[in-house]
Amino acid sequence: MRIAFSGTHRVGKTTLVEELSDLLPTYATVDEPYLEMEEEGYEFASPPSVEDFEAQLSRSIDNLGDTETGADVLFDRCPVDFIGYLQAHEDSEAFDLDSWLPRVRAALQSLDLIVWVGIEQPDRIALSSSEDEDLRLAVDEALRALLLDDPYALGVEVLVVEGSPRARAKQVLQHVNSHKPHM
Repeated sequence: MRIAFSGTHRVGKTTLVEELSDLLPTYATVDEPYLEMEEEGYEFASPPSVEDFEAQLSRSIDNLGDTETGADVLFDRCPVDFIGYLQAHEDSEAFDLDSWLPRVRAALQSLDLIVWVGIEQPDRIALSSSEDEDLRLAVDEALRALLLDDPYALGVEVLVVEGSPRARAKQVLQHVNSHKPHM
């Protein structure tokens, strides 16, 4: 299965991907675009600009289209994440979602599942900056609407996970095992 993990920052996506990569050793993993691009020398503004998020969106689309990754892949983030960040950005009016939707929909068709990791109540992560917390909450709300309400007909199955990292991994494994072809 090709599975992407989606959610705002600091909710445990990367921890979940790492846990699952140990439990699913035949699966390839793809880092989130921010880390890939930073490693290649891309310099992000602080905080990231609309252009920075669009660059990550483009990379995420490219990552999903990379046929060399194989059939069993865990993607840390997917294009929907960056749409959520762009919708929550203070300069969101500079982002033209309609121009991106055909590429996003086409890329998402390569996924079998998006695992959404939302902010839980009580929140499992304590942040020191209230400005960061406002953005985190706004992105979480945008992603919840994009993934669960699907207003843009993205058409990808979404699994909502919650609980400890181990409990989340177990929920994903149960889903993967229930969707394996029976021989």
